[in-house]
Amino acid sequence: MGVSGLPPDHDLYARAALPSYGRDPDAPLRLLSLSENATYLVDDAEPIVLRVHRADYHSLQAIRSELAWMAALREQTDVVTPQLVAAEDGSEVVTTVRNGHPLNVDAVTFISGCTAEERPDVVGFDQLGRITATMHDHVQGWRAPDYFTRFSWDADSMIGPQGRWGNWRHAPGLTTADEAVIERVATELNRMLAEFGCAPDRFGLIHADLRMANLMIDPEVEAGPITVIDFDDCGWSWHLADLGAVVSFIEDTPEAEAMIAGWLAGYRERRELPAEHLDMIPSFVILRRLQLTAWVASHAHADSAIAFADGFAEGTARLAERYLADRHWLRSAIYT
Repeated sequence: MGVSGLPPDHDLYARAALPSYGRDPDAPLRLLSLSENATYLVDDAEPIVLRVHRADYHSLQAIRSELAWMAALREQTDVVTPQLVAAEDGSEVVTTVRNGHPLNVDAVTFISGCTAEERPDVVGFDQLGRITATMHDHVQGWRAPDYFTRFSWDADSMIGPQGRWGNWRHAPGLTTADEAVIERVATELNRMLAEFGCAPDRFGLIHADLRMANLMIDPEVEAGPITVIDFDDCGWSWHLADLGAVVSFIEDTPEAEAMIAGWLAGYRERRELPAEHLDMIPSFVILRRLQLTAWVASHAHADSAIAFADGFAEGTARLAERYLADRHWLRSAIYT
């Protein structure tokens, strides 16, 4: 198995799935991203996107659950998501086997344009805030299918030593002093989150990875839709963890403050955020940063980790110091 949990010949799993979708086994395949999964564009007359899942992340029912929520959002709200492409036999997920090793594959429609990461200047963050509020509201009234199952993102699975994305303590470049300051923040976050609690007004099914790379836009279309993609990490967590993910990798920049202010303006048009929740936003931003530090430490192969690995853990320690010195360091973005 590769570092990602995927075998090195993941392209052959994608290729083996092509006939199930009525595609030529020799259709051109282009790798779009490699992270928890390998995502391929089937670049033929009617392009679709195939995703090859690593073996140890989600069960078949968990993948079907993710796809069910994505479809329900598309059909029952104004949130734009890719459309599931079922296999010719009607299956939502195809299992392909090579050398006795099975992997699950699914397919969705291809979304043209570019990611918000490529053109953040044309993203309406108030629009993204409204989208997120709609997603949080939808779940509270949605009747999920009987088979529905997704994991939880609690403090332990995010920043504990056995965290789902790895252990931030193993991040390259961490000095003993850096580790000590981040550990102080982790202890504080555990305490605050336990106190904040998991009541339904603050905790539910969330996307959990609403970073810029998972939003598709068309820069040519003014005020065009934002398409939310990649629900692979969706699960049960605090609603504000979705805001922490929006500023992934750039938490300590003026751009992040502008993004947070825009997101909050849009979110609060559709959904209330009491003062107790607003006060927690800096904690959710640093929580996400610690979670990403663990991810960079354990995902050396992933596109984003390669781009951000250098100096990232050191940057986390500096942000941790800032947070400990001033819990309200984002006040101008939050209380505008």
